[in-house]
Amino acid sequence: MAGSVNKVILVGNLGKDPEVRTNQQGQKIVTFRLATSDTWNDRQSGERQERTEWHRIVIFNERSADVAERFLRKGRKVYIEGKLQTRKWTGQDGKDNYTTEIVLPRFGGELTILDTRHNEEDGQGGSPSRGNTGSSNSGGWDEPGGRSDLDDEIPF
Repeated sequence: MAGSVNKVILVGNLGKDPEVRTNQQGQKIVTFRLATSDTWNDRQSGERQERTEWHRIVIFNERSADVAERFLRKGRKVYIEGKLQTRKWTGQDGKDNYTTEIVLPRFGGELTILDTRHNEEDGQGGSPSRGNTGSSNSGGWDEPGGRSDLDDEIPF
């Protein structure tokens, strides 16, 4: 058994459209904020309570970054599978700051769009999009050369 595990699974909604930038090596990096919410009934008042957590997501995987850039928009519901990573950086005031992010590395992790909302801007939608970041030739749903028999009719 491995000595430790660093795995995060989140299902939530995008807070705003993803930001896309390119690093010095020309690789695409996509970042966005994901909201997850807990709801419960307060025992004393009986009122419905809700708490929302915001998570910073960073995608280094080229295939998932392409899916995120093309299909993700504010409000979309997504499934994210990645790992926690904390960065240290120095602010303008000279103090050390820390940021903890959920990272989809170049190899590994997963991004799946869960809702089927139609996007007016690019005319895409109608079926879930998936950026499986396992291997580069995984035969995923939206990958050229993927399995075409997934569109066959189901006999029941």
